Amino acid sequence: MQRRTPFRLLALGAVVTATAVGLTACGSGFSSSTSGSSTGASAGALTHQNTALSVLIGSSGPAETKAVTDAVSSWSKSSGTKASVTPASDLDQQLAQGFASGKPADVFYVASGAVAGLAKNGSLLPYGNLLKNKSDFYPTLVKSFTVNDTFYCAPKDFSTLGLVINTDMWKQAGLTDSDIPTTWAELKTVAAKLTTSDHVGLAVSPQYERLGAFMQEAGGSVTNAAGTDATLDSSANAKGLSYVQDLLKSGDAKFSTDQGTGWGGESFGKGLAAMTVEGNWITGALQTDYPGIHYKVAELPAGPAGKSTMQFTNCWGIAKASPNQAAALKLVEQLTSTQQQLSFSKSFGVLPSVQSAATTWKQQNPALVPFLDSVKFAKGVPNQVGAADVITAFDAQLPSLATADPKTLLGTFQKNFQALLTSK
Repeated sequence: MQRRTPFRLLALGAVVTATAVGLTACGSGFSSSTSGSSTGASAGALTHQNTALSVLIGSSGPAETKAVTDAVSSWSKSSGTKASVTPASDLDQQLAQGFASGKPADVFYVASGAVAGLAKNGSLLPYGNLLKNKSDFYPTLVKSFTVNDTFYCAPKDFSTLGLVINTDMWKQAGLTDSDIPTTWAELKTVAAKLTTSDHVGLAVSPQYERLGAFMQEAGGSVTNAAGTDATLDSSANAKGLSYVQDLLKSGDAKFSTDQGTGWGGESFGKGLAAMTVEGNWITGALQTDYPGIHYKVAELPAGPAGKSTMQFTNCWGIAKASPNQAAALKLVEQLTSTQQQLSFSKSFGVLPSVQSAATTWKQQNPALVPFLDSVKFAKGVPNQVGAADVITAFDAQLPSLATADPKTLLGTFQKNFQALLTSK
């Protein structure tokens, strides 16, 4: 997952849904207003033909492909059920083709933004409550894959945002561990101390998928609790963006695009920034592309409303049209088991979605613990069908935040998101 940004996952889910099922249903996590969704599959109703399973994945690279292929192969040998893994060259297109033909993959990756549409369409088996380990998943992840009070699919792993610090630059600025910021005020102070003629204190990508964390920490939200109305033009959301704007105006923070880089991790890796706000995928990128960078990870400093961060996740979808749903369920249970998730984490850097893996994972990854601990206050990205397009439009405006009026930016976001909800 090194370079795969969370927004790509969100956009992928929206494209899959729009292309494959052409729906406008709302997803839970921000809305549970979909109609016609199932209350969940029953074990006795699962199909159980003696057919091979096909698994379609959107891989981040060779490491993930090998890890999933090896895991599925091992399960296949022990279960006696044939199974094969296909890393998609274009996951949204291949899923769409499968659904259109009536012969989709049995098991496949599903982004949170795709679940609501697939649920309403009847393409996705609502098997969540049949999982033996259903109570082991982090509640916030279950929420991302729950539609109309039905838990549809098992979260396969997840990522959160943290504050990544260049420890060499930190020491050069005369800072110690006691200076690691825990509040916005402290973040502003250390950003100023870290800024030099060679590098800025903080670099961040100009995306809702990063800046949304500041909006949340100010008490902002995307919708009301019922998910029926957009709440983006609130004073809290404006306060979150205004805080970032102040850092930009002071020169102690810059957007990665203003540094000529593609994302905050690249600015950080090239030594153009002493800190960045990124997810755990940055660790792989730094190891591969910038091995000389020494760094430390901390939780995002708390805002006026407390701690918050953004959460990004996919689930293991099972096709309702699968002739062997029973075997598919058993495969998913194996793929989401404690030991298997720890193995996946070691292979390609994701965070385990089950709480039972936490202690061992922390022992194995002591430097990355803040990413996992942040799940306690993490919130998923908007998962309504069509939300990705609205966020893309908002992201196109965010690079102008240093000089623009935050309320005006949010007003446009509000208008577009409310139109999305009203159209449901």
